Amino acid sequence: MTIAVIPARGGSKRIPRKNIKLFCGKPMIAWAIEAAKASRCFDDIIVSTDDDEIAAVAKAYGVTVPFKRPDKLSDDHTGTIPVIKHAVEWYHEYVKPVDYACCIYATAPFLQPGDITQGLTSVQNNDIDYAFSVTSYAFPIQRALRLSEGGSVSMFQPQHFNSRSQDLEEAWHDAGQFYWGRADAWISEKPLFSERSAAIALPRHRVQDIDTPEDWTRAEWLFKALQEG
Repeated sequence: MTIAVIPARGGSKRIPRKNIKLFCGKPMIAWAIEAAKASRCFDDIIVSTDDDEIAAVAKAYGVTVPFKRPDKLSDDHTGTIPVIKHAVEWYHEYVKPVDYACCIYATAPFLQPGDITQGLTSVQNNDIDYAFSVTSYAFPIQRALRLSEGGSVSMFQPQHFNSRSQDLEEAWHDAGQFYWGRADAWISEKPLFSERSAAIALPRHRVQDIDTPEDWTRAEWLFKALQEG
């Protein structure tokens, strides 16, 4: 039994109503729903939300909203793992046991069905807890700079001042799109970033954080360019 859980609370502050704001002609969450459906990986796709309007949009796009997320899991400080744990435990109790659950962020319009499939294959075929999307940093993190309040500059790792970029180890970061996990890993709240996780590498042009209005505009430009290409 595999399920997708799309967390989508209603209290976004930097971009109000972000999860259902129109992005390239559709509510943002619709792109995540459509990618999940197209992957054909799931027995059920559910949305975990505390918001009636988000629930209505999700249902209009053909997925279920089987419960209203508790208030204690709907504030600014609630992490991903407790939200998915709640959904998996709810499904265990009221529907049937789950083997694998995939958290898909509602704000991941660049998500591709094949990436989801690759993640499921990875977690099924290896002795791991999770598989999730990553992408590489565009610039060596070893040469990162720190700016003081007074405007002065220092290096985080000054020993790499004379290091060539090609001689430094490539670094990766969470792409913020999907997280496959075994049900028992979610329920036990095992850490996502550990040696028991596998990375699904995505090209940088298909990864964009959308946290500010500027991010939103850039993401729409990139999305339209990819669609036209």
